[in-house]
Amino acid sequence: MRVHAAGGALASPIKVTAATVQRGDIIQLGGQACRVSDLVQLSHGAKQLVFESGELLAIHGRTRLDALRLLRRR
Repeated sequence: MRVHAAGGALASPIKVTAATVQRGDIIQLGGQACRVSDLVQLSHGAKQLVFESGELLAIHGRTRLDALRLLRRR
């Protein structure tokens, strides 16, 4: 299923892990949508997500999160 995001862009709901999360992904945390602005590789396959708000979240290599990914037009 594809969802229209703000500005008319298409967004697709996906599951992300430390290996698949990307800059720009929107992750719902505590009822608030947070956009990933940067990623830092940690040991043992973990990653630290840096959100646009400045908040940080470290996820284990096996963590799975629901996210929205904006689809790029070709």
